[in-house]
Amino acid sequence: MSFRLQPPAPARPNRCQLFGPASNTKLFEKMAASEADVINIDLEDSVAPSDKDSARKNAIQAINDIDWGKKTLSVRINGLDSPYWYKDVVDLMEQTEGRLDLIMIPKAGCGEDIYAVDALVSSIEAAKGRDKRVGFECIIESAAGISHVEDIAKASPRMQAISLGAADFAASMGMATTGIGGTQEAYYMLREGQQYWPDPWHWATAKIVAACRTHGVLPVDGPFGDFSDYEGFRAQARRALTLGMVGKWAIHPRQIALANEIFTPSVEAVQEAREILQAMEEAKARGEGATTYKGRLVDIASIKQAEVIVKSAEMIEKV
Repeated sequence: MSFRLQPPAPARPNRCQLFGPASNTKLFEKMAASEADVINIDLEDSVAPSDKDSARKNAIQAINDIDWGKKTLSVRINGLDSPYWYKDVVDLMEQTEGRLDLIMIPKAGCGEDIYAVDALVSSIEAAKGRDKRVGFECIIESAAGISHVEDIAKASPRMQAISLGAADFAASMGMATTGIGGTQEAYYMLREGQQYWPDPWHWATAKIVAACRTHGVLPVDGPFGDFSDYEGFRAQARRALTLGMVGKWAIHPRQIALANEIFTPSVEAVQEAREILQAMEEAKARGEGATTYKGRLVDIASIKQAEVIVKSAEMIEKV
């Protein structure tokens, strides 16, 4: 173990992040009543340029007026390469009444992007005398973003989560695809005449997870574009979970239950994790550093793995 310990990530559920455009006010009450852990009101890609000002006002009113319960409430601002983002931040910070939890920064390309938003948010919080510090989450959507993901993860103590935005990421990388996440038809291996489809997002996902875990940030999988493909969503979500991500976006209400299903530890998994912890306690009492459980070796590393599952389940039970 390094002398510099890995900091813990925020202890809150993040199984599903439900997105909705701020230009469609009819969605807000439905989003608040949903089973998503995180709500993302969108001011960016889903809002037309002509609607930016009215969408911003809608978001502010919704934040102030709607009962969001215990959900984590986030707003995705416009990109720093746009003329809209500064007013998004200023108006959100000055005109909301303390319910806003996170600002999502899209297309983060370097640590300085996070610093720029942090400087503005910090100044407004100081001027308003705010006790509650708004947190940040961001999206890796470019070659620059994935290259600088560790700098982004450690850029501010406000950082809480990082997501992979597959569509813009693919465009930035020059990938020959129009799909948003999932299997890519032309990305296959051939063996003995049989085609096998590997995961084109694996390396980027693993890199994001490593940067997040190093700096105490939650890694989250982004959108899956075909919301009619339930099994495709499940497959990508399971892959993300296996690699260490804690949740996934929902771009349609149909995807909420799927994300919650995958990122909630099963009863069987929790039971097995608790049995492993018990087996290790018994081994420890005997002065042993390892033991066997169901025919396989378990040791101190097994304790850490089991604790991740148990702690996740206990946190979700409190929701």
